[in-house]
Amino acid sequence: MFKYIRMPAGILALTIAAPVLAQPAATTMPNPTSPPATTVPSKAEMVDLNSATAAELKALPGVSDSDAAKIIQGRPYTDRNQLVGKKVVSEATYEKIKDHVVAKHPKS
Repeated sequence: MFKYIRMPAGILALTIAAPVLAQPAATTMPNPTSPPATTVPSKAEMVDLNSATAAELKALPGVSDSDAAKIIQGRPYTDRNQLVGKKVVSEATYEKIKDHVVAKHPKS
């Protein structure tokens, strides 16, 4: 007897839930107030340590006027790791810019 009393309630619950469960998953839209995700720049957007101007170097994250001057004075570089090896910039600054710089070999 109790089986038949629960049956209409179950059918009612499925009737209400079925359309909700059949809908596609909602996609989340990015929040316009949140900052954009940082990405590694492409090779075309990378700053060359051997040819960049002081203004281009200062545009890098964490690079000050004196850091840009030291980078220019320490040229030429064969590898971007030389910034720390030659003690041109601190390791903290290097960690901020390492994905944004490249040391292209100067053309002879």
